[in-house]
Amino acid sequence: MDLKAPIKVYMKKKLIGVKPEDTVKRAGEIMAEFDIGSLVVVDDEGNVVGFLTKGDIIKRLVIPGLPNTTPVREIMTKDLVTVPSTATLGEVLDVLSKKGIKHVLIEEGGKIVGIFSISDLLEASRRKLETAIATE
Repeated sequence: MDLKAPIKVYMKKKLIGVKPEDTVKRAGEIMAEFDIGSLVVVDDEGNVVGFLTKGDIIKRLVIPGLPNTTPVREIMTKDLVTVPSTATLGEVLDVLSKKGIKHVLIEEGGKIVGIFSISDLLEASRRKLETAIATE
């Protein structure tokens, strides 16, 4: 893994999301359907206004005992952590570590263009290891 490579190399470009008024149950169904641990929350104009993770659901819905019909807007993370698409993998890993988070949104020209998570790093490492093994 090249810590100096731009995060664009490792980020996922396909963003899957929900609307703020969608229920947390619906958000969970989407996460299960796509086997993902986070969703962007988008308004009617397509702007990212929040972020929802499995951790948010556990901490802000399950533990307090809220119903799964609770709107996403009530438990989503509103203070988005973003990095520019020009940031290096090393810089992004530093942000994740310092903030104690597992996901970061990638921004370019004022718009969210991708997402990077610790699981993306693990997947890239796995692929690199498989390639190395295959060439032996």
